[in-house]
Amino acid sequence: MAKGAALERGVHAIWRRRGLLARLLWPLAAINAVVQRLRGAPRPARRLPVPVLVVGNLYVGGTGKTTLAIALSRELQRRGWHPGVISRGHGATARLPREVDPRGLASDFGDEPLLIAQAAQVPVAIGVDRTAAGELLLRQHRDLDLLIADDGLQHRGLARDCELVLIDSRGLGNGWLLPAGPLRESPHRLQTVDAVVFHDQPGAPRPTVCVYTPFFTLRAASGEVVALKDPQRRIAPAALAAEQRSRGLRILAAAGIGVPERFFAMIEAAGLTIERMPLPDHYPFHDNPFAGREYDLLLVTEKDAVKCRANPVLAADGRVCAVQLIPQIDAGLFDFVETLLRAAQARTADGSQAA
Repeated sequence: MAKGAALERGVHAIWRRRGLLARLLWPLAAINAVVQRLRGAPRPARRLPVPVLVVGNLYVGGTGKTTLAIALSRELQRRGWHPGVISRGHGATARLPREVDPRGLASDFGDEPLLIAQAAQVPVAIGVDRTAAGELLLRQHRDLDLLIADDGLQHRGLARDCELVLIDSRGLGNGWLLPAGPLRESPHRLQTVDAVVFHDQPGAPRPTVCVYTPFFTLRAASGEVVALKDPQRRIAPAALAAEQRSRGLRILAAAGIGVPERFFAMIEAAGLTIERMPLPDHYPFHDNPFAGREYDLLLVTEKDAVKCRANPVLAADGRVCAVQLIPQIDAGLFDFVETLLRAAQARTADGSQAA
């Protein structure tokens, strides 16, 4: 477990610069570039009868796509939309499209789709073929008037009306494609998307890619700390910090996400003193990685919490708590997105009337 997290950190360290190992892998990245150019050649994309909003990234993993997808789902619902979400479903057992049961297991649907279904309370479908997943949702939920594709930027078979790309403090790394660098696509792709969203964190440098416009900022703050065993037990981070100071609580914080340091920095910014425990991204929690560790309280991410609840030992441990995440997003992003979606909706209506 610790070795897996250390390996991930080591790989990302290699991707930060064009060192010897990255250069040795560059021929493979060149082949990847050729494949990307072939995939990017103009070809018909299947268009669904509702607007499609894509939330994606260039840097592989950990930029905050799911956080933004949840925030967009909530805000657009508040504005009168009826969104559904489609996703690949990392680690899911089935390859054919299927709708996510919010009461289900991450092993069946993937941790991020399950979190979206629970947190945003919208219909979610997973599938390798995002278009087929979207069609499934539209058949089963006739009131849907919008689809949000979580991590769908590279899924070119699906026509889209708005593309948002997330960038964090790592920027574009060494600027090379996988496996010599961290990029799924060429940096030039930023010139064709509708907007760039910078996932900020306290003290993080702003990468040079932020010259691209339109440009918006996302920052996450700590919400309430909620006990997994009894969700009625919850406390604000500031109150927990005061209790820690008065009682000397030993708090262990664990994160199985792409950038665990972002989670740790967020709760430390709330005034808590923690012992950090990074885990590999999408850590399954089939076992108990905290066995033998001494702590009075264990804090995990919401993404990890959906898997911890499926582990009987962790679910029954009253010390295990999830830290709710409160996204703080430039208000203009929602107006910008809705303008594009309304225009797409009008085009669809005009096309239907013409037909």
